[in-house]
Amino acid sequence: MAEPPQTDVSRPSALPTAKLLHRPALDQALVDQNSEEYLDAIEEEWNKRLDAEVEILVDGMVDIVSLASIGDKDKFRIAQETFQAELRAESMVRAANSLLSITHSLKLLLLLSDEAQIARWRDEEMKDVRHEKSEAQQKVAVLLDELFRSPPQPT
Repeated sequence: MAEPPQTDVSRPSALPTAKLLHRPALDQALVDQNSEEYLDAIEEEWNKRLDAEVEILVDGMVDIVSLASIGDKDKFRIAQETFQAELRAESMVRAANSLLSITHSLKLLLLLSDEAQIARWRDEEMKDVRHEKSEAQQKVAVLLDELFRSPPQPT
């Protein structure tokens, strides 16, 4: 039989450091979390990603503006600043694309989320708000009754 030709394409294989049937403590911690803690952790992760990308955009804009100084410059300095501005612009484009990707992911999460659960949360919130509103109206009515029924105080 002919031997297959040798190539530099990587072939998937099992890693020698693989640990079968071993769960790290971190995975167990994720399992032990309740749903609110899990969702809060995911929200925090999304917020960190957004903050990092926005920070890259702001830093890039600050650097580009600082490079746009007017003054006596030789050709080498002009070429160097042009190169730096191009690098900053490229990193800003990558950050903007990442923000677009995050936006797309969040839209998909919203579209594919459990609408029934969202409706239940909205209904519960409306019920709580209506209850708070009626309590506030009752308190206002009691205070108005006290105000109008109290005898005028001598001056």
